[in-house]
Amino acid sequence: MDDRFDGAVPGLRPSARRRKEEANVLEALILGLVQGLTEFLPISSSAHLRILGEFLPNAQDPGAAFTAITQLGTETAVVVFFWRDIVRIISHWFGSFTGRVPRNDPDARMGWLIIVGSLPIGILGLLFQDEIETTFRSLWIVATMLIVFGLILGLADWAGRKTRTLDRLTVGHGILFGLAQALALIPGVSRSGGTISMGLFLGYTREAAARYAFLLAIPAVFASGLFQAFKSIGEPSVYGPIETAAATLVAFVVAILIIAFFMQYISRHSYLLFVIYRIALGGLIFWLLAAGVIDA
Repeated sequence: MDDRFDGAVPGLRPSARRRKEEANVLEALILGLVQGLTEFLPISSSAHLRILGEFLPNAQDPGAAFTAITQLGTETAVVVFFWRDIVRIISHWFGSFTGRVPRNDPDARMGWLIIVGSLPIGILGLLFQDEIETTFRSLWIVATMLIVFGLILGLADWAGRKTRTLDRLTVGHGILFGLAQALALIPGVSRSGGTISMGLFLGYTREAAARYAFLLAIPAVFASGLFQAFKSIGEPSVYGPIETAAATLVAFVVAILIIAFFMQYISRHSYLLFVIYRIALGGLIFWLLAAGVIDA
């Protein structure tokens, strides 16, 4: 029967194209769920999307654009969760220009420190854009980064003094945080993991390092996601606008719950569980690559 009429008459099976579209939506929703679950845990959401893509029916990399756009959902969750902090920081930052707020006000300073800390990832993201979308997404690199930065996170959590609070954050430390965040351009490093590790090495408490990591990510993620969304207009991709939007919405809902869980978890526990998970996952990917089960 002509496929153009397939599905037009009640009782007939849907066309292959319709089934393909439904499968794409389901895959995108799964990827959105994983994005929301992993974005704020120090285990690299981009690595998980890259790995999971190999096991879905399409069996291919979802792509850097899809990853960046779905991160808009998770970062919107940060805005909602830290809304009061964000409004206070922005209002005090603007107030410091008019004299309504002292220039040394902690929230005004935080506004500047978020701007300064966002510069490294913005500059390096533009310089290495091609590598980010191609070379860096090799599963050999992803697996290596999972293990290496898992060990770095464990070392930082063990060796860090964990006494500094965010009111003692300096410009120099803000730049170092920003450089650590920029490493997350490589899947497997983890935006939160890299930034938190730097904070722990600098002596900040687990809560302070995580809070600044989340706030610092807002400008970078929104800029990257909106840039990729604009860039992807009219370009072929694994998932279309509807699938990507659905994945982004799912990521937002799940991320709200994960942020609340994570902030409570780290106030009472170390990062050891995440370190073990990263090393185990990296080792598993190495084994699957060596056995030819998945393609790098």
